[in-house]
Amino acid sequence: MSNFPLQINLNQQLVDLSVPVVMGIVNVTPDSFYKGSRFASDRSVLHAVESMVIDGAKIIDVGGYSTRPQAELISQEEEIRRLSEGLEAILKRFPDILISVDTFRSGVARHVVNNYRVAMINDVGGGTLDDLMFETIADLQVAYVLMHMRGNPQSMQSLTLYDDIASEVLHFLERKLAQLRLLGVKDVVVDPGFGFAKDLDQNYTLLSKLAYFKQLNVPVLAGLSRKSMLSKLLGIDASEALNATTAANMLALIGGASILRVHDVKEAVQAVEIYKKYIETK
Repeated sequence: MSNFPLQINLNQQLVDLSVPVVMGIVNVTPDSFYKGSRFASDRSVLHAVESMVIDGAKIIDVGGYSTRPQAELISQEEEIRRLSEGLEAILKRFPDILISVDTFRSGVARHVVNNYRVAMINDVGGGTLDDLMFETIADLQVAYVLMHMRGNPQSMQSLTLYDDIASEVLHFLERKLAQLRLLGVKDVVVDPGFGFAKDLDQNYTLLSKLAYFKQLNVPVLAGLSRKSMLSKLLGIDASEALNATTAANMLALIGGASILRVHDVKEAVQAVEIYKKYIETK
């Protein structure tokens, strides 16, 4: 699998990432791009989380603010309200579950870590959308997903001019990782940000060069699930993109991904099992 030791501390639990793991997506939002990931009631949230845990998810990533292109702007208070309702329900039923929260706001990060034992913050802005995020992560001593994006969810798709997409994304992550290290943040995962300020060809260039990011010597997360880079290429809707997602996830695993962030946990876990056997018998 990996040529260097890979583990991350999540709520004082050392999670081995030398064998890839699956992160299940649960959105407590009304407008996330994939309808199948939106859960409007506590009952539907709990049903989704239970299914993901049974199917083999190691981490559950909960989001209260859609970051799809042209997503609706909501206040920090509304984001916290949505997340709090979902997290309270999840932790009451699954008190030992490892939870990541998808947010780019430091105030939201502080609230959910302090109140709901959240183990990881998944920041699509990579610290660029909130100047206090890195300091907050350092203060909280929580694991952090550092993602590459230009602009914000409303402007990002107009910011896709690069001379060398892989090199520029790598240098961004390298620079931000150094800043986090200086602040004392130890547990960092990097995400090249598929679909965020990238066009179709750039997304596939990043996927083909995913192994390039292993030189950062931290785990790599791949978030490819049902994204437009799959559905647009094939001329299908996100609801029809499960098979395409599995194919893309396998390419990401071969490229060195340690975490697959997905809507469909069972199929992703099966992909990991096939990948493991493939590597064992090479």
